Amino acid sequence: MYSPTDSVDDIIASSNLSDCSLDNDVGPASPPAGPRYRAGRGGGVEISGGRPAQRRPSNRDEFDGPHHFLQLPTAEYVAMQERDLPHLPTNLPIQEQDYILRQMNERLSQCAFDFVAKYQFPIPLAPNTRPVEKALDREWVEWVYLLKRLATKRRIPARVLYNAQIKQFVPTLEHSLEMRYAPSSATPSSAPMGAGAGIGPGQGALGMKNGQYIQRRPLKDDRHVLQLLSAGIQVAKILKDAGAMDYLDKLYASTERQIYERAPARYRG
Repeated sequence: MYSPTDSVDDIIASSNLSDCSLDNDVGPASPPAGPRYRAGRGGGVEISGGRPAQRRPSNRDEFDGPHHFLQLPTAEYVAMQERDLPHLPTNLPIQEQDYILRQMNERLSQCAFDFVAKYQFPIPLAPNTRPVEKALDREWVEWVYLLKRLATKRRIPARVLYNAQIKQFVPTLEHSLEMRYAPSSATPSSAPMGAGAGIGPGQGALGMKNGQYIQRRPLKDDRHVLQLLSAGIQVAKILKDAGAMDYLDKLYASTERQIYERAPARYRG
């Protein structure tokens, strides 16, 4: 359906040149065997004599060669770093945070649903899943997984993304995800995999769903909530969904205003 040349070779891999192995044969074909050649503007330049370049064994990395360590900090300095972390302002109770982030996740799910439907990308079906008929048939974390797999399998061409930002696509998606926490020790071992992904507000730190104990996400500081909303806006932007961008931008502005109105005077201005 699309040419693989439009997609990223490997989204997960770092795009920094410093991360690439110098041993990979990338670029034009190797010069002919025999005398050594050096690349130049006028073509291959013969270099007489000399020893052939030694290839580094593929099972070694730069840490196996010469290296050094930084000077160990003093015990007093380490103790100063490891003291109790400073408190960050949390002016939104957990119920309001849940409500705001659920609004974001539902709108992003609709954004992903529209994107996948528009370009007719395939959705794999597992034996225990049913076909997707509406956006909320999958949670946002599931849409992220699908979009990441489509990108890394070269199914998504760069031209359908904002400014062809195919290399930024997966990191942008991941920034919009909340950190998932392991279930509490009170959770029975028979709890289903992934339980607790869609817990609503008002259920306490340790809630119940379908007869199973589930640990909900902890309280987030105000900046973390705004950071997640900002990341959601960037997802809508890279998917070129103007409606989702407008919705999430208004949600960000209203949340920021709500935090500001509740913040103590010292955090204002």
